[in-house]
Amino acid sequence: MSTFAALMITLASAAQAHEVIPSVADMEQDGSQLRFEVRTSLETFIAGIDQADVSDTNDAPQAETFDALRALEAAALEEAFRDHWPQMSEDIMIEVGGEALALTLDDVTAGPVGDIENPRASSFAFTAALPDGAEAVSVGWDRSLGTLVLRQMGVEAPYDGYLEPGDRTPEIALQGGDQATGWMTFLNYIPVGFDHIVPLGLDHILFVLGLFLLSTRFRPLLWQITAFTLAHTITLALAALGYVNVPASIVEPLIALSIAYVAIENLYTDGLSRWRPFIIFGFGLLHGLGFASVLTEFGLPDSAFIPALIGFNIGVEIGQIAVIAVAYLCVYFAMKTSEAGRSSLAGSAAYLAAMVVAVGLIVPLAGVAPDMVGDIMPVLAVIGVLLGLSAVSVVSEKYDSYREMVTMPASILIALVAVYWCIERVFL
Repeated sequence: MSTFAALMITLASAAQAHEVIPSVADMEQDGSQLRFEVRTSLETFIAGIDQADVSDTNDAPQAETFDALRALEAAALEEAFRDHWPQMSEDIMIEVGGEALALTLDDVTAGPVGDIENPRASSFAFTAALPDGAEAVSVGWDRSLGTLVLRQMGVEAPYDGYLEPGDRTPEIALQGGDQATGWMTFLNYIPVGFDHIVPLGLDHILFVLGLFLLSTRFRPLLWQITAFTLAHTITLALAALGYVNVPASIVEPLIALSIAYVAIENLYTDGLSRWRPFIIFGFGLLHGLGFASVLTEFGLPDSAFIPALIGFNIGVEIGQIAVIAVAYLCVYFAMKTSEAGRSSLAGSAAYLAAMVVAVGLIVPLAGVAPDMVGDIMPVLAVIGVLLGLSAVSVVSEKYDSYREMVTMPASILIALVAVYWCIERVFL
């Protein structure tokens, strides 16, 4: 199998239907009891999937177990979770004054089977008995359980936190008052938005690369990015506010088609047509709905909705700029040698060495930070493709070799991956 074929398979397999979703927990004091209601995917916990290691259950060693659980009727899945609860409760830390509290499972509700290719919305509730005089509580969520959004309910100025895998909250006052300021909420949601571009948003990465590949010159790129940013900001805000609600089963295939369209159009034109910014604007509306689906998984804090929304959107923009910046660095020398109509064997060797390093990073990452491999591998594959194509481009003395040997092959690869995603999201 050729290197580029392997990289293409890596890209195509990076976006699967069994996405790992964050858990959302509402915490509320009821007399001497502290009650938690958690909306989540029960199957990932029962199967024993380490949710910090994978972003898609198909990538987990327990993928077959997950699929079998996903196909269970609701009553059977609920019973399986009750059996699993004693083990799972050991990974949830509810502490008062440094003392761990015993947890009791109160209820579990599994959603209907539905489309087994998509996560099933389920929930469970548990309680902890508070010791006399308890004033504050700390919540810990084991790394293997993935991301947790924790929201305090029933008090003034409630705590609202986004816990990365393995995080623990500070002491949360049971009477309220730990609400984050608008400024802190704004800052906290910037990395959330960035993460959903780099490394988690491979489809958005490929779309932005499609825009970049049409022309690396600033003006046409500015027109496209401006149209795309304006559009996805509009639908992100409208969807987050509840004015627009389009099922992911419709949005996701259309997003894949938008990627394919941009990539295929790159093959037939080397300049910005008068209609392309308007087309990109329409596609931006779709991608905004895709970003909104991320937000609806864990919600935005009611008390600081606008700062959170703005922070998330800025994080998305920083992610897009980072994609363009890295792509530009990858192809800069190839672009310059193409414009000059010259070749460089040394430049090609340097490109190949850089490609080997980029793709080779997967091996040490697997040993040092295995939880990062599943997320970062597609990004490294994209960088490897750009560097490899640039290596071929710089050894050609043909004028405009960049377009023929970087833009067009890269666009073809993007189009093929996008078409595969579209077929997968509709039929597989």
